[in-house]
Amino acid sequence: MGPELPILYSFRRCPYAMRARMALAVAGLRYEIREVSLKDKPAEMLVVSPKATVPVLVLLGGEVIEESRDIMLYALKQNDPERWLQGWGPDLEALVDRNDGPFKTYLDQYKYPQRFDVPMATARDRGLEILMDLEGRLAASPFLAQQSPTLVDICLFPFVRQFAAVDPDWFQQVPLDRLRSWLAFFVEGSLFAQIMTKHSIWKSGQLAIIGETSVIHSPMD
Repeated sequence: MGPELPILYSFRRCPYAMRARMALAVAGLRYEIREVSLKDKPAEMLVVSPKATVPVLVLLGGEVIEESRDIMLYALKQNDPERWLQGWGPDLEALVDRNDGPFKTYLDQYKYPQRFDVPMATARDRGLEILMDLEGRLAASPFLAQQSPTLVDICLFPFVRQFAAVDPDWFQQVPLDRLRSWLAFFVEGSLFAQIMTKHSIWKSGQLAIIGETSVIHSPMD
């Protein structure tokens, strides 16, 4: 007997998985969530996605969506009640490309300096340049593309959250007032709290755990 719901392989603290869960939740799609250990990934996940990274969404027909951005687009094309796809196009895709490329590199170098031959301060300064650009963009509106959150905000904020958490005192001192308010909107929001529910590591044969699908809107919506 096959699965009754799509299956999402996820890791709670992974920023890519966070943004995928956000889109699935806001779209109201039901799915089975399988929390994985990155040190002991389940064979079932490796069979459908040999690249061995999360998130991975397995649809009922067997189609596998392996990239978080593609999972988000899939979910929002089914249902987009918050209009997160509004304005989505090449310009905003370029911001996500920069986030997932150079900024993620600087984030890793800053967060894990022992792994890289790059001074921590150098990585932080390079990341700050990108954050300063986002700060400038927020001068025109409280969010990166519209007066309300859209896909680009959801794609970026989990990574900015990680960058801010490396040295919170430093992050509070740099001239990023708009960006800090923008970040707080998401991190302190009920939707983020909802998708950060803790689940035990999935084991083959266990009963399905249904991912969070109810949406509680922020008072700022």
